[in-house]
Amino acid sequence: MAGDPLARVLYIDLARKKYWVEDRRDLFEQYMGGTGVAVKLLEEELPRGADPLGPENVIVFAVGPLTALYPLASKTVALFKSPLTGNLGESHAGGRSAAAIRLAGLGAIVIKGASEHPVYISIHNDKVYFRNARTLWGIRSSYTVGRIIREAEPGAGLRSIMRIGRAGENLVRYATVITETYRHFGRLGLGAVFGSKKLKALVVMGKQTIPVPQKSLYRQVYQEIYNAATRSDLMKKYHDIGTPVNVAPLNALGALPTRNLGQARFEDADKISGEAMAAKHLARRTACSHCPVACIHVAALREPYVDEPYFYKTSFVSYDYEPIYSLGTMLGIGDTEGLLKLIDAVEIAGLDAMSTGVVLAWATEALERGIVSEEDTLVKLSWGDHEAYIRAVEHIVSQPNEFYKALAQGALRAAEKYGGKEFALVFGGNEMPGYHTGPAAHIGYLIGARHSHLDNAGYSLDQKIFKSQGKPLSPEETIDRLMEEEAWRQILSSTVVCFFARGIYRPEVVSEALKPLGIEMSGEDLRKLGWRIYREKYRLKLREGFDPAKLKAPPRIFETPTPYGKLDPGYVERALKYFADKIRELVAP
Repeated sequence: MAGDPLARVLYIDLARKKYWVEDRRDLFEQYMGGTGVAVKLLEEELPRGADPLGPENVIVFAVGPLTALYPLASKTVALFKSPLTGNLGESHAGGRSAAAIRLAGLGAIVIKGASEHPVYISIHNDKVYFRNARTLWGIRSSYTVGRIIREAEPGAGLRSIMRIGRAGENLVRYATVITETYRHFGRLGLGAVFGSKKLKALVVMGKQTIPVPQKSLYRQVYQEIYNAATRSDLMKKYHDIGTPVNVAPLNALGALPTRNLGQARFEDADKISGEAMAAKHLARRTACSHCPVACIHVAALREPYVDEPYFYKTSFVSYDYEPIYSLGTMLGIGDTEGLLKLIDAVEIAGLDAMSTGVVLAWATEALERGIVSEEDTLVKLSWGDHEAYIRAVEHIVSQPNEFYKALAQGALRAAEKYGGKEFALVFGGNEMPGYHTGPAAHIGYLIGARHSHLDNAGYSLDQKIFKSQGKPLSPEETIDRLMEEEAWRQILSSTVVCFFARGIYRPEVVSEALKPLGIEMSGEDLRKLGWRIYREKYRLKLREGFDPAKLKAPPRIFETPTPYGKLDPGYVERALKYFADKIRELVAP
C-alpha cells in the first residue's frame, strides 16, 4: 500500500452512509498520532458550540506509531465532545481495538453525522459496511450484543468489537463503549454519543503489515522494553493482584474515599481488597493485545438458580481498583459477592463504574438528609445494600421518573436540581476518581484536560511528597509539577502507550523506540511536542467554553481529612488562580 499506513484517516458519514480515506501525513508528522492527531482532527470537524448529543458531534479514534509494534503500546484514544461536561471528551481503551485499527492500515477513524435508524459499522481492511442494527437495539445485556456480533462477523482473533449497552441507547451522560467485554472507553459519555448517532457498535478488522525500516534495531529495542516490562516489580503486582492492589495501602494511608467521602477509611477494605478478590474469586487473568503483563483480572461469580439448589449460573466479571472504589467503598459495600453482582449490573447496562458509584453515593446521602424521598428514589438506598443499588442502576438506565432522568445526567445536574451540591463529588463536570491522597489529587482532577486522575497523577505526587517531607509543596510548585506531568503524558497518549507503563517509557526510551521506525526525535524534542499538544488541547477546551477561572472544588473534600490532614481551601484557591494565569500564558498567540 502506497504511503505510510499510519497517515491514513478513514472518514465515515453516518447520515449519508458514505466513507472515504485521506492521507493526513501533515498531521501525523506534526503531532505524532493518538491524542495529538485526534485533537487536531476534532478541531477541524467539530463545529464551535456543537451539541454533544447532536449529529454535529464528531468521534475520533486514533492510534500511534508504537501501536502493535511494542509491548504495552496497546491503547486506542477516543476524542469527542462530552455530553457529561459539555467540553472536551477523551477516553482511552485497551483490548484489541488499537491493533485492529493499525492492522486495518489506518491511523485514525473520524465518525460524523447520525443515522436515522440503528446501525453498526464493520470495517474490514479497505471496506466499510453499514449493518442494520435494529434487532440489536434494546437488547438487555451488552454481553449478548457482543456475542451476536461475534457470530455474525468474520475475523475472529483479529477483530475488535466496540459496542454500547442500553445506557448509551438511552443517552445516559456517562454511558461507556465496551470493547472486548472487559475493557472500556469509560469516562465522559462516549456511549451516549454513540447512542445519539444510533450507532450500536463499531467492528474493526485488518490484516495489513506494518513497515519497520530498521528491523535489527527494532528487535533490539523491543527486547529491552519487553524485559523492563516483565521484570518490573510494579508490573508483577499488576499481573498478580491487578490494580486492586491499591485498596489496602490507600485504606491504611487514610486516602480511600468511603460513603461519599464521609470517611477516608473503610472498615471492610480487607474484605474487598485485591488480595481478597484474588483468593476468593479470581478465575483468570487476561491482557490487552501486545501486552505481556495481563493486568485484567476476571472473577467467577457462582450463583444458584432460584428453586434449583444444585444448578448454578457462573458469571465472569472483570474488576479493577476503580469499580471496587466507586461501587464498593463509596457505597459502603464490603461483601465481595454483592460487589461483583453490582459491577456486573453496571457492565450489562454499559455504564461508567466511577460516575455510577459517585452518582449513587450522592443519591444515598441526599435520601439520608431528606433532600429527596423514596418517592423519588423508588428504592430505599442505604449504605452496603447492593441489591438496592442494582435496582437503582436499572432505574438510571430506564429513567422512569424525573429523579432518575436527573441522575442519568450526572451528580452535578442532579444536585443543581434537588440540592446537595456541597456533597456532590464532581470536578469540572466529571465524577471523582478514587483517591483522597491530598491537595495534588484534587487539584489534578480540576485542572486535568479531562478531569481524570490519569491526566497528571496528582494522587501519585501526593504520596511521593508525603513520604519524603510530610507536608505539601507550595500551590505554585504543585501546579508546575502537575502541568509538566500532563504535558509529558500527551506523548504517551500520542504514541500510544498504556499509562501503567509510564515508568518504562521514559523520554529516552520513547526516543529509542521511534528510531527503528524512521522517526528521529530526542527526549527534549518529545517534551516540546508534549507541551505543544497540551496547548492545542487547551485551546480547543477554551474554544468550547471552558473557563479555568470558574473551576471550583466540591466542599466535601475540605471536610474529610487526607493523609496531610484537612485540606486548606485557600491553598486550593491560590493554586487554581496560578493555573488560570499559566493557561492564559500557554495558549497566548
